[in-house]
Amino acid sequence: MSRPPIEAIAIGASAGAVQALLRILPALPADFPIPLLIVVHVPPDRSNALVALFATKCPIAVREADDKEPIQSGTVYFAPSDYHLLVEADRSLSLSMDEPVNHSRPAIDVLLESAADAYGPALAGIVLTGANHDGAAGLKAVADAGGIAIVQHPADAQVPTMPQAALAACPSARVMTLDDLIPYLLTLATT
Repeated sequence: MSRPPIEAIAIGASAGAVQALLRILPALPADFPIPLLIVVHVPPDRSNALVALFATKCPIAVREADDKEPIQSGTVYFAPSDYHLLVEADRSLSLSMDEPVNHSRPAIDVLLESAADAYGPALAGIVLTGANHDGAAGLKAVADAGGIAIVQHPADAQVPTMPQAALAACPSARVMTLDDLIPYLLTLATT
């Protein structure tokens, strides 16, 4: 049975996220066709500077997610601070002020679980560096839905707690260093 093409990539990261994403996102070409949905734990009382930072460094379009916005190919969407980012069944984005999950809003589990429901086997979910267990249940949901589950190699992560938790919850996940992940993402765009 052949795998359907990947239609979205959902990424979660916490401590060390900026450094990890600065390795990955600028390496993607302007015509990278797959949308990337990203949750980074940012303090709720601080405006999210990620979009401004990455927009100047990436060939691909970078923006903050808006509520009810249709997901467009070739775009990086960052969750706004203090909002959960979800994917609806019609593959639009939604924002939620629901209670924090794993002490976080936005929470990685919320994004990964909703994206797994919306995309099923056409989703790649990635858990990167971080200092808690957020993303572990979400990555398992991605794998259970038939999607591709990827974890940053704990030895490659600035803070290995989150990748270790994701691997414990989802032992079938592919383990990659950031240097392995970049060419892998590029191959997802061509298959």
